[in-house]
Amino acid sequence: MVTVQEAQVMRQIAPSVHLKTATLPSGLRLPYVEQGDSSGLPVVLLHGFSDSWWSWAPVLPHLPASIHAYALSQRGHGDADRPATGYRFEDFAADLAAFMDTLGLERAVIGGHSMGSYVAQRFAMDHPERVLGLVLVGSATTWQGNPAITEIWESGISTLTDPIDPRFVGEFQISPRLPQTFIDIAVQESLKAPARVWREAWQAIMTTDFSADLGQITAPTLIVWGDQDSLCPRAEQDALTAAIADARLVVYPGAGHILHWEEPEHFAGDLLTFVDQLNFQIPTTRPEEGINDGDRL
Repeated sequence: MVTVQEAQVMRQIAPSVHLKTATLPSGLRLPYVEQGDSSGLPVVLLHGFSDSWWSWAPVLPHLPASIHAYALSQRGHGDADRPATGYRFEDFAADLAAFMDTLGLERAVIGGHSMGSYVAQRFAMDHPERVLGLVLVGSATTWQGNPAITEIWESGISTLTDPIDPRFVGEFQISPRLPQTFIDIAVQESLKAPARVWREAWQAIMTTDFSADLGQITAPTLIVWGDQDSLCPRAEQDALTAAIADARLVVYPGAGHILHWEEPEHFAGDLLTFVDQLNFQIPTTRPEEGINDGDRL
């Protein structure tokens, strides 16, 4: 679990982190951070709804240099560009392919939390040859008809306008297992996404159903779920595990939907074990065009 002291440190460094920026062929600019040995296995981490690359800040310090980790802010989120349209999972997945092209990543392990796990699923179906492994955190086959998802839409997101009330975001991000100092950072990052992005991305979440297509995923898959997750029931975890040929489910007792915040060291250990089992050594190239380097995290 993120401690109060750790959260205070992360809050202090948040304004001073120098992000790199990948400019995609479309002109879309996506901020990202990178760490680890450049010869290590590439792992690309995708945040959840309304979050940013910062969602992985608790996990990154627990990853060894052997993992060449990338955490990016997806379109509309954090400090990424916010196009007027394009918030379907097909759009996010196309951005991921372009991001990997820009950085010279032929293949990578793709990990995603919540909304990011849907992007990871779509990418694995559209670009199976580029996925070394798949890590799905707080995921599902579909959120159609999920009463918790519908309630969040009807009780707030459907009528959101700018500027978004920080109190609403605070209630959205609240977790009883996390210190308020950490929640404050999450709220600050979530407030960067305009109301139209909240609405359009949540509509995609409510209307997408990948259950019939998951058999297309051929990559080894790690499914990680907290048994107190109020958005993703156990039945969905079992459905994911059954639908993806090479999938394994790991359950975190007592953890909720944002388990990589609640138990970052535990999650980093499971990620490392999964990556080690893949036993790949993938050389990568780093084209200069489209990359604006800042400081390492």
